[in-house]
Amino acid sequence: MTNSAIVVDALEVRRGGRDVLRSISFTVPKGQVAGLIGPSGCGKTTLMRAIVGVQIVAGGSVTVLDVPAGSPPLRSRIGYATQSPSIYADLTVTENLRYFAAILRAPAGDVRRVIDEVDLADHADKVVAQLSGGQRSRANLAVALLGTPELLVLDEPTVGLDPVLRDELWGLFHRLAAGGVTLLVSSHVMDEAARCDRLLLLREGRLLADDSPSGLRTTTGVHDLEQAFLQLVRVGQ
Repeated sequence: MTNSAIVVDALEVRRGGRDVLRSISFTVPKGQVAGLIGPSGCGKTTLMRAIVGVQIVAGGSVTVLDVPAGSPPLRSRIGYATQSPSIYADLTVTENLRYFAAILRAPAGDVRRVIDEVDLADHADKVVAQLSGGQRSRANLAVALLGTPELLVLDEPTVGLDPVLRDELWGLFHRLAAGGVTLLVSSHVMDEAARCDRLLLLREGRLLADDSPSGLRTTTGVHDLEQAFLQLVRVGQ
């Protein structure tokens, strides 16, 4: 047993003859909120898919919770929320969560708990097709919170949410981390970077930086994290 929730070593992914991820290596300790930050199309989703074990890789390795990514025992230990909601549009929020809770063998009380955590109590009995985009995203996130996941992999979980709800969700993420859960949260919005314990800055399939927000500011000599990212881009060109 190690203190690392995720260990990525020289990961290579190619698709359609193009290098999508280029020799990516990093480690995420348990109990941290790690931000995977970068522009759309830089490889964030592909990297997350490799971590949850559903991406074909060309080289390197990914170890999650001390076992190879994609190992069957990890299915109940990882919560994964994709960028596009994967819930059923013709079921209510509660019906969706009851269905996924049964698959995950999560306690019956988890359905109400996760509905409250993502602030959907007023919409619990609404059919998903009737929800707004932000509400669908929250319902999708609620599925990932079912059970007792040790690792949460969340692909752009706050897209389309208003600032108040975004702030509340980030508070939830940090409460989960304080309880020992590790979170990998992707975003292309740099103002969310400061909310993370550590930052993985990705661009064009390459890892530009792996550091804390304060460490990144010190390294670049720039306080604004967006400007720090841009400085790293210029150095890497």
